[in-house]
Amino acid sequence: MSERLELYDVTIIGGGPAGMYTAFYSGMRDLKTKLIEASDELGGRLLIYPEKVIWDVGGLPPTLGRKLIDQLKQQALTFDPTVVLGQQITKLEHQPDGTIMLTSATGERHWTKTVVLAIGYGILEVAKLDIEGADRYEVSNLHYTVQELETFRGKRVLISGGGDSAVDWANALEPIAASLTVVHRRDQFGGHERNVARMKASSCRVRTPYAIQALHSANGRDIDQVSIRHAETGETEWIDVDAVIVNHGLRYNFGPVKEWGIEMGEWTAKVGSGMSTNLPGVFAAGDFAEHDSKVRLIAGTFTDAVNALNAAKLHIEPEADKVAYVSSHNAKFKEKNKQLGIAVEDGEH
Repeated sequence: MSERLELYDVTIIGGGPAGMYTAFYSGMRDLKTKLIEASDELGGRLLIYPEKVIWDVGGLPPTLGRKLIDQLKQQALTFDPTVVLGQQITKLEHQPDGTIMLTSATGERHWTKTVVLAIGYGILEVAKLDIEGADRYEVSNLHYTVQELETFRGKRVLISGGGDSAVDWANALEPIAASLTVVHRRDQFGGHERNVARMKASSCRVRTPYAIQALHSANGRDIDQVSIRHAETGETEWIDVDAVIVNHGLRYNFGPVKEWGIEMGEWTAKVGSGMSTNLPGVFAAGDFAEHDSKVRLIAGTFTDAVNALNAAKLHIEPEADKVAYVSSHNAKFKEKNKQLGIAVEDGEH
């Protein structure tokens, strides 16, 4: 090859929870590791919901999404993997010697013995409000995610959407907003029943089946009124607002991944033993992987990551141990424990 490339043992594509935990566990297995993420920061889908409280990660108390991202980042960097941000991998090619060459959309190349695809449902794209001129308000008071709840304290807020996130945001904002209106184009909400009931029992004003018809601004910069239209009668209402939050879901874009020859369903890769895809040396973890024992929780993502990485290790070193020693008995953590001021008894590994 014309340029001098460094050969890695494992290259992980995708920097969400699955990818970050894979990077950590890869370090536990003494593999030279690279993590590549298409966006400019690690976090994956959690970046869209930094204010959501996550309850279902084992051993963690209720934790904000942004805090979980920070903790996963810190853990992922434990063994100093190479991290590459802002590169979308567009090409995967097996070399004559069995190694794999990855190429990004801008031409950078990455050479590796194995690949773990932790790409979720591809590159996430927020579904924007389909109203002409709406984009002009994105720099002022039209929001597609809630980054900081305090931003909306004392304000008249309108939320458009009916899924889990819209309902969760409504419940979180209702105690601090001056007023809150939720507009949904269907009578039924898609969020968890208990959360929907809580929202309806609060002071939140729920308008269904309505959809945003137009955004109105007196100064041309900020939305100060929203007109909504009844889906059946055509009746129109005007609502005074200080902020509009739109949660119409996500669009997923796999880009060229579907052209790599991976056996896939509509949204997931079909994996076999050890999270292996049909391509040699290519494994999958997290939302991208589909198998009979799939658990679609962040906790399940971690298990996928461990299984994929163990299989990658055996692909490289068939005589290696099948799993890493647990951290409490793993010599790799002895010095790190000392750095944290944790005493380790002489007989322990």
